[in-house]
Amino acid sequence: QVHLVESGGGLVQAGGSLRLSCAASGRTLSTYVMGWFRQAPGKEREFVAAITRSGGNTLYADSVKGRFTISRDNAKNTVNLQMNSLKPDDTAVYYCAADTSVVPRRSGTLYDYWGQGTQVTVSS
Repeated sequence: QVHLVESGGGLVQAGGSLRLSCAASGRTLSTYVMGWFRQAPGKEREFVAAITRSGGNTLYADSVKGRFTISRDNAKNTVNLQMNSLKPDDTAVYYCAADTSVVPRRSGTLYDYWGQGTQVTVSS
């Protein structure tokens, strides 16, 4: 089992940047595909990005493609989400999740472990 903790959320103006991090304990992250999801108030949880175990392949939601970058450092047991050109619509609680599959997947129901989330608020 792996325990995930997100950090790096906060309040930022539109057009600004934030870098989220997800730290793992319990097991090495290199055995998991990792994903980022978000949930805004009153909305369904949605996929943001995912990355393969080696970091060689990534997958993004259309809404964040070109603005967000997912990366991982297996030596440090962390996964990051660099968010640039933030928009008010990006406001949500952001969660990292671990998946035992071998390919990055968009469906949150397929992920096995979740962090507690970190709030990102983008003001206009």
